[in-house]
Amino acid sequence: MTTGRGGRTVRDLRRGNRSAVLQRLYFGGPMSRQELGPATGLSSGSVSNVVGELVADGLLEEAGVVDSDGGRPRTLLRVAPGSAHMIGVDVGETRVRVELFDLALTELARTELPLSPRGCYDVGPIVDHVRTGIAAVLAEAGVGTERLLGVGVGVPGIVDREAPGGAVVHGQTIGWDAVPLEALLRATGALPDEVPYIIDNGARTLGQAEMWFGAGRGAREAVVVLFGSGVGASLITDGSPDGGTTQGTPLEWGHLTVSVRGRRCRCGALGCLEAYTGAESLLARWAERGGLAAGAGDAPDEEEALSALLAAAVAADPVALEVLEETAEYLGAGLSDVINLFRPERILIGGWAGLLLGPHILPAVREHAARYSLRHPADRVTIDLGSLGPDAVTVGAATLPLSAFFATGGRRTPPQQQAEPPGWRTALEVRGESAARRG
Repeated sequence: MTTGRGGRTVRDLRRGNRSAVLQRLYFGGPMSRQELGPATGLSSGSVSNVVGELVADGLLEEAGVVDSDGGRPRTLLRVAPGSAHMIGVDVGETRVRVELFDLALTELARTELPLSPRGCYDVGPIVDHVRTGIAAVLAEAGVGTERLLGVGVGVPGIVDREAPGGAVVHGQTIGWDAVPLEALLRATGALPDEVPYIIDNGARTLGQAEMWFGAGRGAREAVVVLFGSGVGASLITDGSPDGGTTQGTPLEWGHLTVSVRGRRCRCGALGCLEAYTGAESLLARWAERGGLAAGAGDAPDEEEALSALLAAAVAADPVALEVLEETAEYLGAGLSDVINLFRPERILIGGWAGLLLGPHILPAVREHAARYSLRHPADRVTIDLGSLGPDAVTVGAATLPLSAFFATGGRRTPPQQQAEPPGWRTALEVRGESAARRG
C-alpha cells in the first residue's frame, strides 16, 4: 500500500479526512460543502470525495438549503441521526442504568435495574442486569444490532483496557479484584461478536459527557467530579473549544488522605477524602451523631436517605446542618488539591449526590476551596455543577463507541479487526464472514 509523509498510508489519510468531516458536522452543526473546506482544512476536491463517500454510506444527509451571496443556494449537510445507535451503561452505586441512543445522542429507550441489597456489588447479578437492560432497550425501541456501534460501560474503579482477554476492573471499594468484566459480558451472548463492549471508569465517562455537551464545553483544562456513594474525578488537560473528542484521565481522587489516622474508608485505608464526602459516609456520620437514624438506615436507598437529611437541614436541624457544613469543608479542601496540582479553568460537580447536594452546599464548597488553595490558581478557576443531570455517566458511556466511530472515519470496527477497520457494513455481512472463517 502507498505510504505518504510520516509513514501514513492512503487508507490512513482517507480515514483522517472522513473523521475530520464527520466531527466538524457533528459538533459544529449543519454546514455546506463550501464551508467544510475552511472548517476542516481540506481541499474542495477532498471535501467533495469524502462527502460523496459518507452520503453513500448513509452517514450524512441533507439538512436544508441556505442562500449564498450572488450564487446558487447551498445545501447543508448533517450527520444522519438514524444511521447508527449506541448503548450507554452506568454501573452505579444504587442501580444499573442502560440507555439506547441514536447517533445524535437522542435517547431512544432506557431501563433502570436496582442494586439490592444496598452495598451489594456481586459481579454475577450486575452482568445479568447489563444483559437484561441491553435486551430491554433494543426491544423497546424496536431496533436490531445491525447499526449498533457498541456498548459503553461506566464502572467504579480502575479499568485495565489492555488486559489479555478484554477489559479488567479493579474496584477495591466495591470488592472487585481484577474482574474480567468484558469477557463476562461477552459470555452472556447478549450481542453478536462484532459489537464491542468498551468499558471505562465512570468518572471519566461523566467528564467526557460534560466536556462534549455540557458545562465543560469550551474549556481546555477541567476537572469533573463524580459525587455519589463515593467520590471520583476526571482530569481533562487538552479540551477542545468546540466540544471535540477530548478524553480525560480518571483520578482516584476520593482516596487522597485528608486526615491522618482518620475515619476508615470503604477501600480499607484511613482518612480518605471519600470517608468524609461520599454519600455513604455522610449518612453514616449523620446517624452516628444522633441525627435521624431512620433516614440513614431504613430508607430504601441512599438517594432517599440523602433527601431525608437535606429535608432535616432545611428544617434547621442542627445535626444535619453540621454534617453538611463539614462535608462542604472537606469537599472544598479536596478540591484545593486538584486546584493546586492541575490549575484547571473549571471544576464541575456531577453524580446523583453532587447534583442533589449542590444547591445546598456549593457556595460553602467554593469558599473552602479558595481558602485552602493557593491564590493564583484559585483566582482562575470556577466551581459549578454539571449541566447534564443524573444521566451524564450513561451519556458519557455512549460516547465511548462514538469516539471509536469517529477515530475510524465512520467505519465499524469489530473487535477482531481493530488494526484494519472494515468498511461500513451491516452486522449480517460481518457475521457471515466470521461464520465462513470458522467453517
